[in-house]
Amino acid sequence: MSISFNPLALTQALPFLPLAQGDIDYQTERRTEPGLIERTLAEPATKVILTRNGLIAVPRGQGELADYENVKMRLATLPGAYMAAELGRNPEAVAMFLGSYGGRRDEHVVAVDITRVTARPASFGVDDGTDGSSRGSTAGRSGASDGGQGADAAFDETPAGPASRVRKSLLEQALDRFDWVDLRGFAPHASAREAGQATTAISLSIWHNRQRHCPTCGAPVETANGGWAQRCTDEADGRRLLFPRVEPAVITIIVDSEGRALMQHNAAWKNPTLYSVSAGFVEAGENLEHAARREALEEVGIRLGEVKYLGSQPWPYPASLMMAFKAQALTTDIRVDNVETVEARWVTPDEYMAAVISGRMSAPGKATIARYMIEEWLGHEL
Repeated sequence: MSISFNPLALTQALPFLPLAQGDIDYQTERRTEPGLIERTLAEPATKVILTRNGLIAVPRGQGELADYENVKMRLATLPGAYMAAELGRNPEAVAMFLGSYGGRRDEHVVAVDITRVTARPASFGVDDGTDGSSRGSTAGRSGASDGGQGADAAFDETPAGPASRVRKSLLEQALDRFDWVDLRGFAPHASAREAGQATTAISLSIWHNRQRHCPTCGAPVETANGGWAQRCTDEADGRRLLFPRVEPAVITIIVDSEGRALMQHNAAWKNPTLYSVSAGFVEAGENLEHAARREALEEVGIRLGEVKYLGSQPWPYPASLMMAFKAQALTTDIRVDNVETVEARWVTPDEYMAAVISGRMSAPGKATIARYMIEEWLGHEL
């Protein structure tokens, strides 16, 4: 009598996921407190982090480190005292209370999104900026590191000309004074705590910038609940409260009775050597396991048996929650749909590593849950 190998028998939950490391106390009960942001910014232990266009601010010079191995990155931070007046002068900025860390004295974290903050044109008078245009910093721009200097070193507070010349606000200066990096490049190089802060801040800021009107009546919205909600401004429509949308998605590594894994290449991927695992959004009224089985059947024509949960992490591009599974293939005949998936192949661990080393295949990025699913199957890091 032959004994069939169960490829899920020794499967373990994923012990580490780069975007699922947050240890902050959200203090959700405080979000409706009047004046929460203003009071938090006045606390001496409050720090502010900045987001812009789905990117996170890091000290000048660190943006170019994202593509290197074994380097450390950190968030650019400002004392809360800097921000109180800035938010009043830049109403287009969005402040978000991320939460606190307990201890001898609480450390509070506020994120401020400055996507809609633009440098004002040069002018003269008794205003408070400097002349000159802004050059938006990118992840790859060059520049010397700040060498661990504090926030005072990040901004030029000295007059740049006649006293009557208009000077840039601090938030306008931040467009140039910091590097701006993608979360996918930042998280693998950051501490668990700062990776969690960046993930939450970017998730919320992307939502605020994508939804500027009530989806029901079309009226403009305003920030509410410490940045974790929006309120419709239409009195006649009840000023309804709106919350960030989270889109559940399943991602599944499919393994057959021989221990081979199915690697797929998606039509939308620009990198022709990138191969990953099956993934797709959960349909309305559908459970997660059904979604995993449906996606596998639709994309590659494979029927799945047992499905085992591995873990989950947010993926704010723009609002996904990725829920990972490992599944046993009941069939092995591949039939790609040629719509989403254009190529798929079964590989053993040795075949996969040989393909990666030779460059015939490239692995998913270090911030993706797919990479850690593949590593769990391999039994070692890539």
